Amino acid sequence: MKITDAGRRRIGTTICWLAVAPGAGWALARVAGLDRGPLVQLLAFTPYALLGTLLPLLLALALRRRWPAVVAAVVTTTLVAVVVPRALPSAQPAVTGATVRLLTANLLAGAADPAAVVDLVRTERVDVLVVQEFTPSAQAELDRLGLDRLLPYRHLNPVVGTPGSGLYARHPISGGGIRTLRGGWGFTQAYATVAVPGAPEVRVESAHPAAPYAVDQTGYWRADLAAQPPATPQGALSILAGDFNATLDHGPLRALLRTGYVDAGAAVGAGLVGTWGPYDGDRIPPVTIDHVLVDRRIAVRDVTVHPLPGSDHRMILAELALPHALPRP
Repeated sequence: MKITDAGRRRIGTTICWLAVAPGAGWALARVAGLDRGPLVQLLAFTPYALLGTLLPLLLALALRRRWPAVVAAVVTTTLVAVVVPRALPSAQPAVTGATVRLLTANLLAGAADPAAVVDLVRTERVDVLVVQEFTPSAQAELDRLGLDRLLPYRHLNPVVGTPGSGLYARHPISGGGIRTLRGGWGFTQAYATVAVPGAPEVRVESAHPAAPYAVDQTGYWRADLAAQPPATPQGALSILAGDFNATLDHGPLRALLRTGYVDAGAAVGAGLVGTWGPYDGDRIPPVTIDHVLVDRRIAVRDVTVHPLPGSDHRMILAELALPHALPRP
């Protein structure tokens, strides 16, 4: 049977719409905050989906299909608008206080190489270290390698397995505590207030909400993110750093940012650097689920991501400048 020109055109148009549809659905889910069920995991890969939307756009343009091309262009533009700003540095507040270098590391149930952590603390003169999946054996190894001398002040909750958490500091701390989350894994979060010379005190917490590794875990994930301490933009300075098991494409993390935090990586144009994956041999492209969230009154000077042998996560080192003083209420 011979296909007419009109038939070929209909086939081409159908192919274009079929190619555009997945990206359109993805953009809708991202913008509308439809991170429920299996969409929670999928939305973590939105930066890769952005790249995928270019092919339907080029196809529709090549076949001269106007409306598929228009929709494809809107889809690509929408995802560019939500993804690309993370790769562009933004203006920082003008502050004159002390500089704090903060490092966060997920130790993968204590399996991470403690020497890599201590070496980075030593060479980069880290002031505050927060750790997740912190175990008694990890604590012993870190101290054996000299962490107790580099960061003598600490509030720790080592636990066998994955729930443990810890906070180490170069400067004195006060008001230390442990937050126990209600998620399926029962992760804990160490926190304390650090007295930084030349700046107001700053509250630091090691964040570790539940992972949405399966559909039946997403409720715990959402509850744990909702339980994170909000920023206090009219009060004391606060920093929340660690393994959030969420990217900036997840609504609950964006809601936390709206309380008055800034994502340090995105603030300096490093917000697309992958911090997790591949995992357990699976060929999962890296995603950015570890973050340093800082009070919007804190200036972010630099953020770098460092390998951590033995862990499926990478470490984040953030250089932060604190205000010299806070205005009186």
